[in-house]
Amino acid sequence: MISVNDLKNGLTLELDNGLWNVVEFLHVKPGKGAAFVRTKLKNVETGNVVEKTFRAGEKVAKAMLDRREMQYLYKDGKDYVMMDNESYEQIQIPEDHVGDGVKYLKENMIVQVLMHDKRIIGVDIPAHVELEVVDTPPAEKGNTAQGGTKPATLETGAVVQVPFFVANGDIIRVDTRSNEYLDRV
Repeated sequence: MISVNDLKNGLTLELDNGLWNVVEFLHVKPGKGAAFVRTKLKNVETGNVVEKTFRAGEKVAKAMLDRREMQYLYKDGKDYVMMDNESYEQIQIPEDHVGDGVKYLKENMIVQVLMHDKRIIGVDIPAHVELEVVDTPPAEKGNTAQGGTKPATLETGAVVQVPFFVANGDIIRVDTRSNEYLDRV
């Protein structure tokens, strides 16, 4: 059990016979009356987002998640095949469990698979990945003065905005959480 005063973004809770991620929270102390915590929760299985208000100090059940390091091997239809690095067991994970990070998955990449009661609930990919630029328009002389950006397609199919000096074949580092270019490797 955890107090709602200790909530953090990304924390997973067991509420109403389901798993919920804390998307955002706000401690409110009105001038008159008792304090409370207003939260936005996202259902892990369905993706539904609800707003829920708790009294300050109220206890909620924290979900016990097992993080297992696995290696992404290949895509099989709509499933992604991962190998457990400890037991070498291969499992198939449906595309909807991988989430938005699917556009950054590269073969042999190490990821964290989140499990609850031996059931897969999600896949966390690294915060930063290094990928090759396969298609981007060439830089023209003089267009770098303003410091603008251009679209670049990466080897996994993801499209990010990059500075004009980035060319085809360059390896770049991308923040997977914000879909932003960080630097050239």
